[in-house]
Amino acid sequence: MGRLTSRRASRSMTRMRIVVMGSGGTGGYFGAKLARSGEDVTFVARGKHLVALRASGLRIKSSAEGEWTVRAPAVERLDDTPPADLVLFCVKSFDTEEAAALIRPVVGPDTGVLSIQNGVDNEEKLERVLGAGHVLGGAARVFATIEAPGVITHTFGGHLTFGEMDGRETPRAQAFLAACRKASIPAELVSDVIRALWEKYVFLTTHAGMTALTRCPAGILRTLPEVREFYRRTMSEIVAIGHAAGVHLDDGLLEQWMKLLDGVAPDASSSLHYDLIHGKRLELEALHGHAVRLAERHRVPAPSVFAIYAALRPYRDGAPTAPAS
Repeated sequence: MGRLTSRRASRSMTRMRIVVMGSGGTGGYFGAKLARSGEDVTFVARGKHLVALRASGLRIKSSAEGEWTVRAPAVERLDDTPPADLVLFCVKSFDTEEAAALIRPVVGPDTGVLSIQNGVDNEEKLERVLGAGHVLGGAARVFATIEAPGVITHTFGGHLTFGEMDGRETPRAQAFLAACRKASIPAELVSDVIRALWEKYVFLTTHAGMTALTRCPAGILRTLPEVREFYRRTMSEIVAIGHAAGVHLDDGLLEQWMKLLDGVAPDASSSLHYDLIHGKRLELEALHGHAVRLAERHRVPAPSVFAIYAALRPYRDGAPTAPAS
């Protein structure tokens, strides 16, 4: 994967105007770090979370970095907001089209829209709504959740990999890389972001599915031989699906991902598992559903992926209820 050197990133003294669309765990955490470092950040939120942001600011409780609070503009709509240099697009995958329409007022001719969502097809959805030339792809490795309105709990991670969809080195991408470095966000600007998205997608879809299906964290999944084998088979199937879809994934990555499973904290779970046990809507279609549909399209056997998808399907829209008799 081609890495673009940070020395080429512009470090302008002008603050970067950043809109965070989706100020939950991921967007709130990265947006807070960018705001704390001096960037011009506006958070888009709603409900009690919006009220808390306006009243008291956004509080971050990080197991690795301590606690702090930032004060920054928080809005529900962007009609009166000037065009952004970059929109950090962090909504759940099932809200992509609706949220894309909401950011139109701040998308100027040169505005970048950086998706750091789960899944590998959000960028296509954004381009259909916003037009070509705006969208960047990104993969975030972080676990952060809303603990309470105005409060984000950051458990681990915090790395960003991103790039233009066509691999170009653009001033907006270089400027955001510089902003990340200034904010102490570990970040990589890459020339093949599609492969980066898939590298995250393979591991995330496997780990999210296994933790949600079993209701167990990594420490249990990796120690039981039968479960570990199910984990490996699922991952192998998604790699094969990626190959069939034209994405080059190195053969050695499977072993690297299994080592990653062995190296994460014993209680490491996933956002899918979190949403499941809290009765929330699941990003099932962006993860396992998309893999199942690609497997059918390319005629790739994927029994393990299908089993996870089918088992979680009753919970896709929240806690299931029995139909009326």
